[in-house]
Amino acid sequence: RGGLLVVDEAFVDCTPDLSLASKVRPGLLVLRSFGKFFGLAGLRLGFAIGDPDLIRLLRTAIGPWPVGGPALVIGRQALLDQSWIVAARRHLVMEAQALDALLNSANLSVLGGTPLFRLVNASRAWALYEHLGQQGILVRPFASAPRWLRFGLPPGSKAMMRLKAALDIWQ
Repeated sequence: RGGLLVVDEAFVDCTPDLSLASKVRPGLLVLRSFGKFFGLAGLRLGFAIGDPDLIRLLRTAIGPWPVGGPALVIGRQALLDQSWIVAARRHLVMEAQALDALLNSANLSVLGGTPLFRLVNASRAWALYEHLGQQGILVRPFASAPRWLRFGLPPGSKAMMRLKAALDIWQ
């Protein structure tokens, strides 16, 4: 009804069935990036998907937004490597399940998330946040939800073991 809905799909690459990109209609703008799923945060490559009129308005409002040649080549190659994408999705789901098991064993309640991060409910979230920070493990607190912490997926088994050790000390 003349409104605008902007959907940030920065984390949707892990679960493409949740994407609204194929359902674009007037008033819907979908934002996508490469940084999260592909591990290319420094690439600074993303795009907007919307109906032609909305994209035209966006171009008029922000002007040209040049993307460097190397970023375009890397982005194209990343999107074309479907076998890597499928394998990465499978691997991330397995790693997220392992993280869930670890968090549950530490009596932390996993509320949800994506295969890239898990949202946890903890009665003493701020104290846990500080404890993990002292161990060199960064999690994200939420000012609007003081019992919540966001745990990123540890990058490999050594990082998972560091998290386990830190949680063991916490208990």
